[in-house]
Amino acid sequence: MVVGVHLTQGGQRIARAVGRGGRRRLVPAAVAALAVLGSLAGVLAAVLGAPPRSDLPAGAAGAAPSVLNLPVVRPASGDTPVAPGMTMGTSAHLMALAGSHPPAVAPLRRTLQADLLIVAPHTLPHSVLTAVSRLPGVTAIEQIEAVRMRINGAYTAVLGVDPSVFRTFAARPTGASNALWDGVASGGIAVSYTMGKLDKLTLGGTVAATGRTAKRLRVVAFGTMGIGGVNAVVSDSVARSLGAPAGNAIVVSMRTSDFTADAAAAGRLIPKGAGVEQLVSLITFPGGAVTVNGSGAAGAGPATEGGVAAAQLDTALRAAMSRRGLPYVWGAAGPTAFDCSGLVQWSFAQAGIAMPRVAADQALAGPAVPVSRLQPGDLLFYHTDPTDPTYISHVAIYLGNGWMIQAPEPGQDVEIVPADVGSEFAGAIRVNPAQAAAVAGRVA
Repeated sequence: MVVGVHLTQGGQRIARAVGRGGRRRLVPAAVAALAVLGSLAGVLAAVLGAPPRSDLPAGAAGAAPSVLNLPVVRPASGDTPVAPGMTMGTSAHLMALAGSHPPAVAPLRRTLQADLLIVAPHTLPHSVLTAVSRLPGVTAIEQIEAVRMRINGAYTAVLGVDPSVFRTFAARPTGASNALWDGVASGGIAVSYTMGKLDKLTLGGTVAATGRTAKRLRVVAFGTMGIGGVNAVVSDSVARSLGAPAGNAIVVSMRTSDFTADAAAAGRLIPKGAGVEQLVSLITFPGGAVTVNGSGAAGAGPATEGGVAAAQLDTALRAAMSRRGLPYVWGAAGPTAFDCSGLVQWSFAQAGIAMPRVAADQALAGPAVPVSRLQPGDLLFYHTDPTDPTYISHVAIYLGNGWMIQAPEPGQDVEIVPADVGSEFAGAIRVNPAQAAAVAGRVA
């Protein structure tokens, strides 16, 4: 087993080189950085009528984008199940199995954002923990295990934690779930909603966990952990029994104004072979600074800034329409398979516009637009993960006349459906190319 954290995106390992910008790329063993997962699909509008099977109509170069000859429909205001066939509630405690005699787990007293992750291929000495904790912006710190191992045969990032402490760093609905953390403390595994859905796992069932040793672990909960890319959490004792080096990682929370400087300072404190990664970034727009951490409503920056030129927008829409009927594959970004954000990124790239990779970051690629003012090429965003209801986890491209194009979910193809503005709708944006490039550059 390779020690370190290598995250998966649709079965492909992705990681950011520590201390460098640029595109996500594979890196050698040792330390790999955490990155945000490819977005999930799941908001499936009820189709009120099939749109015509035709490509974009020909038009004069530079003309305003057409509405693609689609008939007018009313956007859907209801929601279909996020994960058909899975029983998912609206909060994490509804997605966990209560243990009969679980070990005592301390209650949740506060929720903190995980801002930095330090990972090494070996146990980090306590002196590193002490030194990092003394950095001026640090508000909380916890030593954990972080490894890449096989779960049901596929590599994914797994954390080993003390449930009483680490629940503080999880997304609040997950952190508040006593049953989830009791189950982890009892020797079970909590998996992300993403993993539970795509791998069709069931609560109470088991998965094969393979590190240096192999064990079958009971799935005790579905829950978003709050650290992008982490698909599974076990207790520290279970992680060590599977071969994880004890305490080879540190999760850090800090004041927003200090975390960029502290990330650099932490990098100077860690031993050779270790690395530090910012899990959030500050991106400065003309209207102010925005913290990129994968949550919140869609839209950032002033509405007065320029949008996409008509000719470029026409190209992006044509590109998206040309992908209709191609399969959804989690983590795929074209040209023959896509997840939801991959379709957006690929389509706009054909027009020379750089977009971030995942939906939560794409939601910051332009100012918010009210539904009443939607135009072709605007992006529609959704909250589809019930374990973290504020996380933006799905995106679609508005086509006009009440229709949108999306890569929906595994087993389905890129499709045109009525736009959905129901309870899971997180808002819409009008893409600003400069802003999109700024976000892409900071989270790449």
